[in-house]
Amino acid sequence: MSQPLAERLRPKQLSEVIGQQQVLGEGMPLRIAFESGQPHSCILWGPPGVGKTTIARLMADAFDAQFITISAVLGGVKDIREAVEQAQVALGQGRRTIVFVDEVHRFNKSQQDAFLPHVESGLFTFIGATTENPSFEVNSALLSRAAVYVLQPLSDQDLEKIVVSAQAIQAIPAMEKIAVDRLLAYADGDARRLLNTLETLAVAARQAGREEVSDAWLLKVLGERMRRYDKGGEQFYDTISALHKSVRGSDPDASLYWFMRMLDGGAHPRYMARRLIRMASEDIGLADPRALRLALDAAEVYERLGTPEGELALAECVVYLAMAPKSNAVYKAFNEVKAFIKKDGTRPVPMHLRNAPTKLMKELDYGKGYRYAHDEADGFAAGEQYLPDGMKSPGFYRPVERGLEIKIAEKLRQLQQRNRQSG
Repeated sequence: MSQPLAERLRPKQLSEVIGQQQVLGEGMPLRIAFESGQPHSCILWGPPGVGKTTIARLMADAFDAQFITISAVLGGVKDIREAVEQAQVALGQGRRTIVFVDEVHRFNKSQQDAFLPHVESGLFTFIGATTENPSFEVNSALLSRAAVYVLQPLSDQDLEKIVVSAQAIQAIPAMEKIAVDRLLAYADGDARRLLNTLETLAVAARQAGREEVSDAWLLKVLGERMRRYDKGGEQFYDTISALHKSVRGSDPDASLYWFMRMLDGGAHPRYMARRLIRMASEDIGLADPRALRLALDAAEVYERLGTPEGELALAECVVYLAMAPKSNAVYKAFNEVKAFIKKDGTRPVPMHLRNAPTKLMKELDYGKGYRYAHDEADGFAAGEQYLPDGMKSPGFYRPVERGLEIKIAEKLRQLQQRNRQSG
């Protein structure tokens, strides 16, 4: 029986690894570890299908080490004990051992602690793979003895290289460009998902006697899962737009509806969490600063609980954002300042605002005349100028009369009045 496509395309050396250049590129930390000749214990943290197992295997090959795999989902203390025994035999033969623990976050504290004495003694090098934040899921004692490398989802360009490689060994038929784009969107950065889908597609194409895969046939064969999750397509962006506008429009029912449509269609909850954080900043802002904190908390809850429990926290955040007072004043001010600075010249910092850490700088009047606001009435130096010389106050930030910004606007008016009175 022929090998699975994933094994046939698995990289044989570091240069063949697709993606992860932030840790494997020239001069990057994991690349340096490979080239040093000295393996060290580490945690590979990243979503499914980004190369964690492949990198661990390549590390074993690079150091000519025995490679032992333990699945934390299926294994237990017995597997750890057997790994220790195999490592002791290998050590007696002058050979290193790498113990790779997949889904290490599934091991409980005592199971994780079982690795500690052997990691400390150097009996074997420990490599853990996890899709969960190791700060929460890996014991601090084990975490302190292992470097953490963060792996990212593969880009569409990275995934397309896998498709090309599969076609180069004639494992899959030719494909329409739009069909390839749909597969890449469905894979969502997960090489394993892409490879499994390609394998299914190749079998179906052979049975149907097709020499080329069209987009229409792809949808027909792979059906619902391909239709409903179209990350790169118009429907995806239309749906996230509907969610964003429903939150902005303060409609909790519509917001929840579009939120669940995104999840049901296959959007990753982490993506949804990022969008909620953006909504809190862009559409609510300082009208309710708690909204941003709540969005960040919801994202953290999802990281701790995962699917489906963590999705409830995101849903609560959706409703809160929908019902929160709205302001885009900071968002507008940010964009206005950015545009202004881009077209404006480089204005010098006024002398009274400059730092004067040396005697020479003080002699040159750096910082001369600066008024320390804490020494002034109400902690406000009325009439002090903080913009560059000759620049009139542009009024970038214009708070709205909603939520907390009502009070912010009132405070701003008072300060501006005091500035005018000071002359």
